[in-house]
Amino acid sequence: MKTFRTHPIGIDQGEAVLFSEFADGGDMWTGEGARERRSDITFSQPFRSAPVVQISVSLWDVDTSSALRAEVTAEDITLEGFSAVFRTWSDTRIARIRVAWTAIGEIAHEDDWDIS
Repeated sequence: MKTFRTHPIGIDQGEAVLFSEFADGGDMWTGEGARERRSDITFSQPFRSAPVVQISVSLWDVDTSSALRAEVTAEDITLEGFSAVFRTWSDTRIARIRVAWTAIGEIAHEDDWDIS
């Protein structure tokens, strides 16, 4: 569980297209085996401590002739942003993926003191 001190809490959210590979024959559409795409997401302002990030697929364009295998995660979460990561494997063919994300965490306040 993430607990917060008495600092204000900020919520940032957005969407990002991680890839679109149908038109140009990219590896997510034409390849097989383990494949991964990463996209760096920057928050609208830094958090005071690393936030909790929830990520989900908001659009997927897939070939239905094989099983749909997919994983989407938020990795490398910092005060300024995170990496949105999409993975698939075997013979799954993905033309396009868009993700939606929400970050919740402490934000700085004008009354914060730096005594260092």
